[in-house]
Amino acid sequence: MIRLLDIIFAFFGLIFAFPIFIVIYIIGLFDTGSPVFMQERVGRNKKPFTLIKFRTMSVDTKSVASHLASSASITNLGGFLRKTKIDELPQLWNVLKGEMSLVGPRPGLFNQEDLTTARDAHGVYSVRPGITGEGQVNDIDMSTPELLAEVDAKMIRELNLKNYFKFILQTVTGKGSGDRIKG
Repeated sequence: MIRLLDIIFAFFGLIFAFPIFIVIYIIGLFDTGSPVFMQERVGRNKKPFTLIKFRTMSVDTKSVASHLASSASITNLGGFLRKTKIDELPQLWNVLKGEMSLVGPRPGLFNQEDLTTARDAHGVYSVRPGITGEGQVNDIDMSTPELLAEVDAKMIRELNLKNYFKFILQTVTGKGSGDRIKG
């Protein structure tokens, strides 16, 4: 049932958000010259996939987890996109393709070995990663890998339709601050 909801919401979300995509893309061309950000992430069963987002940091920012990146890397447009979470909207394409779900553990990078090990121990890779989840709405990010893996595993065990909609609603209404950035 959740996969069907993912497909329906992603399909209609992409259609309705298309005008927003065009505006952000054009503004992003002036902001960084490269408004779309694509990065290989760890997916279900640790299979790699390419995550798509709007770029929020300068093009020359090192490919590391957000909590390891400098806040000086965030562009003016990027600050707005991160605060409103609009930078995540292109991931609806990842959801439609079956690489992600709307709700699930945020996909990490392959170079985040501590996170990968902790998630592996908790069986987190048995599900599709998500755009949002319990960790995100409770300000638990990848800077605390063991805690995040525990919260992700708990979310997976307790995921039902009620929690699915709860996490989506909490995200849309602004709960959680997104990925931490070092000062």
